[in-house]
Amino acid sequence: MNHRRASLRRLNRYLRHSERILASWDAFTAFTTDLDGWPFDPDAYGRRAAIRDADTAAAFANVRSSARQLLATARLQLQRLPAHLTRASWPGQLTILEEALSHLDALEAQWSQTRGQLPEDARPGTEAYVDALDEHHAECWSYLDDWACHGRVILNIQAAARRAGTQPRRPQLPAVKPRHGGYRAARR
Repeated sequence: MNHRRASLRRLNRYLRHSERILASWDAFTAFTTDLDGWPFDPDAYGRRAAIRDADTAAAFANVRSSARQLLATARLQLQRLPAHLTRASWPGQLTILEEALSHLDALEAQWSQTRGQLPEDARPGTEAYVDALDEHHAECWSYLDDWACHGRVILNIQAAARRAGTQPRRPQLPAVKPRHGGYRAARR
């Protein structure tokens, strides 16, 4: 159970971190794009987007190893929850997260191939390596953003499951108030 709690804490940290990354991006674009969203300086915009993508990928790296387990547990918990504790949107949000994770897995496999095909002198820090990595991060970003937008559902399902576990199994009946103000009438 400690592993699960640690995984949930890492997910919560990712959600907070990705929120800050996106807020920073929004602040940047508010002053560097025209009313139609076109950047005034495409090079600066591209460099800043690459930073956003890399920061988001780095933040998700801490969640990635437990993401499948988090999703599987959330699905199981959702099946067992009473309907009054659930939201209709939760199954769809879990599906979005599962699909995003599948795309991220495919992109990670593709990145491994790309790294293997880079010239021998293309090491981390070289222009060829950085360009390839930036492209990889750019391809991943929308799926990482899906996790940023919908990942809270896993925490919400966990909270609902916890509430369901602490609720009494049978409804509590109100205490019966005795008649006659709590005393018995004396017989004559």
